[in-house]
Amino acid sequence: MTIETERLILRRWGPEDVESFAAMNADPRVMEFYPKTLNRSETEAMITTIERKFDQHGFGLWATELRQTGQLAGFIGLNVPGYALPFSPCVEIGWRLGFDHWGQGYAQEGARATLAFGFDRAGLEEIVAFTAVINLRSCRVMEKIGMTYNPAAEFNHPHVPEGDRLRRHVLYRKHRRY
Repeated sequence: MTIETERLILRRWGPEDVESFAAMNADPRVMEFYPKTLNRSETEAMITTIERKFDQHGFGLWATELRQTGQLAGFIGLNVPGYALPFSPCVEIGWRLGFDHWGQGYAQEGARATLAFGFDRAGLEEIVAFTAVINLRSCRVMEKIGMTYNPAAEFNHPHVPEGDRLRRHVLYRKHRRY
């Protein structure tokens, strides 16, 4: 299962991805809006979980590589959260790119292809995206890919402690168009 865009290849994960992804997950700039950075063993466990979800759902967070160089840029894809949210059940779109790949439109390009996959091939009716209120970069990507902000649906993330600057989250939605 591979998705190709003009500049990206979204594909399943392989052993060759671990080093680059572990370095990305250890970068405080990349992980600024996550509770903590991840070490190598946590990164390996994350890849295992992602791959298991591919087998369960037929989609997941694709390893995202640059077509021109084959370099791992990060991930872009779909995920079924493994915990209850105020709007569960849901399928979310998400991305995490290495710092060197920011500001080049890769998140938008891969996210648009992911939305098309979700609606056209996976048959989803709605895809959501959520992030910390203070993560303005991701909010801009959500808006640029045609998602709609739902201010009434802001929520406290259940896995972020009370009082943490990342606890309050925004919700964006996109519905299938017929």
